[in-house]
Amino acid sequence: MVIQTIGAFFAVISFALVLELPKKYVVLAGGIGAAGWLAYLLVVAAAGSVTAAAFLSTLLVALASHVSARMFRAPVTVFLVAGILPSVPGASIYRSVSYMITNEPELSSHYLVQTLQISGAIAMAIFIMDSLFRLGQKK
Repeated sequence: MVIQTIGAFFAVISFALVLELPKKYVVLAGGIGAAGWLAYLLVVAAAGSVTAAAFLSTLLVALASHVSARMFRAPVTVFLVAGILPSVPGASIYRSVSYMITNEPELSSHYLVQTLQISGAIAMAIFIMDSLFRLGQKK
């Protein structure tokens, strides 16, 4: 888990540099992404559900992104877009297309449904955290 978390940290930093994030936020975005990936790994190990892991890790990333954005007076997307990178279901969509090409529709549809569930969980977690912060701002 430690090696994967360190790898996620450097992957998010690399992605942040590609997105041309301001240099002063790159390491923080990497830390947020690494924390999210560690949460993902811990939930998968504990619960065995990649959908629940994606949801909870994205909640953590969204919370850290909102807090960081307010602390450093930066847009939330600076931290959020780079931070959710490790949770994006790239392997599932790859497997879905691979099994579709090799004419294995059962496996293809399984991974397609998994991809849609993970994507929905990520979107829902971002929406929930954003809504909570907007409610807090109005009060």
